[in-house]
Order: sequence, then structure tokens, then C-alpha cells
Amino acid sequence: MPGTITVRKAPKGPFITIQDLGRYGHQKSGIPVAGALDRFALETANWLVGNPPGAACLEVTLIGPEIVLDQDTVISITGADLSATLDGRPISLWTSHDVSAGSVLQFGKPVRGVRAYLAVAGGIDVSIVMGSRSTYLKGHIGGFQGRALQTGDILPIGEPAVTFAPRRLSKTPDYIASHGEETVVRVVLGPQEDHFTQAAIATFLSSTYRITPQSDRMGYRLEGPPLAHRGRAEIISDAIPEGAIQVPANGQPIILLADRQTTGGYPKIATVISADLPKLAQSAPGAIVRFVAVTVEEAQEIARNAARELAQVMLA
Repeated sequence: MPGTITVRKAPKGPFITIQDLGRYGHQKSGIPVAGALDRFALETANWLVGNPPGAACLEVTLIGPEIVLDQDTVISITGADLSATLDGRPISLWTSHDVSAGSVLQFGKPVRGVRAYLAVAGGIDVSIVMGSRSTYLKGHIGGFQGRALQTGDILPIGEPAVTFAPRRLSKTPDYIASHGEETVVRVVLGPQEDHFTQAAIATFLSSTYRITPQSDRMGYRLEGPPLAHRGRAEIISDAIPEGAIQVPANGQPIILLADRQTTGGYPKIATVISADLPKLAQSAPGAIVRFVAVTVEEAQEIARNAARELAQVMLA
């Protein structure tokens, strides 16, 4: 039957939000897609507890809450290792867990990755706003009262779709870089690479860039060798896909993510391929990123292979 979970303690700030796969069909009205930054982790967390792939979960960034599970249920945690414990004992990631009413889930220090996803059987049953339960913080849209979670919040949980045996993955995903490890991100050049000098494109593909602390769900600001434009650093504003890498006048790239604005007036030197967005989402400020160019056809094949590999590691 439906129930609730209670946030007994939460850090102040934008660290814990409700997310699903995003709010599509409204960018023409200036409404960002939002949704989980690591969609692979969210979909896997939902599969582990028997939810539809796009059910709403908690996205926990770096600093986690203390949560009381108010009824017997099934949970899973995927994505980053944030030292989660259940009733004081470490809890395994990437698997389902039966939990009893009154159990307490806590998160500790980050070990690997940035964003963990908590799925509960039945999904987090907050109101649907424009087709999604995702939180868009800057617009105060969706989620729980359009904001990050706070101490004392009580979240409704939906009716579980199925009764099933515990699920696990046949192998633990290894796409999350260790602390200090360089993250290689594949990109398709364009759509406005012709706005940059050949030297700038060569620099972009041969240099490393650091993710700065001025990064959030809207985008990652990078710091590294500046990229020179051929002429003006502005274009007529056009649509911005997730993963687009725009370069303003200062030459420092910005990777635009789930909460990105719908249009922008800076040229985009490249776009991160969809298969590499999860690993990028798990990179913390201070992490080092290197870009490798692939063709559109290669990006499509990589996406197909990723889908096949995911199907192979899911074991009912």
C-alpha cells in the first residue's frame, strides 16, 4: 500500500531533489527539461525496485540526508558511493534491499562519484507538473514544493507496481572515475565548430580542463586553455541540447546539463555524446576532463552498445 518517507535531517542547500527523466515538450515555452543528471543510475535504481524506468527518485548530491522509511518497502541506491548506511550498517549499492518500517537510512562522506539515486518501490508520488515530477530549482517548478528537500519533509510513496524477488546487477557498473582520475568524455564536434579557429579545436581536443566550483545542475564551467573564436563570440540564439559545450567571450567552455536554459547565444564547439553524460554527471568540482572527438555514427553505435550492455547486466 502507499506510504511515506520522512526526511529527519537534511543539509541546507540544493543537495537533495526529486528527479525523474525530465520534463519534455515545454522548451519552446522556456521551461528546461530538468530530470536526473545521471539517467543511467536513476533508471537502474528504478529497475532494481520494480518501478517504471522514469519513476521519481531522490537525487542526492555530495551531502546526503537522514531518512526514515515509514513502512516496509524495497529500496535501492545507485550512482555515487556516499557511504550510505541502513540502521547503522553499510548498505550495498546497485542492488535491491527489503527494509522494515522505521528503518533509518543515512549518507556519509563521498567515496566515489557525486550523485547517488535512492529509489523506493512505488516511486516518490509528488504532483506531476507539466508531465514530470522533476524539480527545477531556479524556476521553483515540480518536485516537493519546487525546492530542495529540507528537514521535516514527508514525501508520499506510490503503490508498488509488482511483487518480486530481490534484484541485482550481474556486475557493478564502473563508469564513475576515482578521485583524482581523469575523465575522458567523447564529443561530436559542432554544431558551430566553424566559429572557432583550427588551433582552438586542436587545443580543445588535446588539453585537459578542470571543473570549477561554479558548476551546478545547469552546467559545468571549465577552466583551461582558452579557445579562440574566428570572429564574434556571439551568435543568434538557438536551441541548446543537453551536453552542448558553449564557449563565451573569455574562451572557457561551459558544458550545459539538465537544468540548462532552452536557448543560448554563444557558439557551441561540441556536444557530449549521450552515453557519456552519466560519467560527466558523476565528476566533482576539481575533476579533470579530457575530450575525444567521435562521429555522429560512432556516437549512435556507442549508445546502442550501452543499451545492450545494460540489458545484459540486469538479472531478475
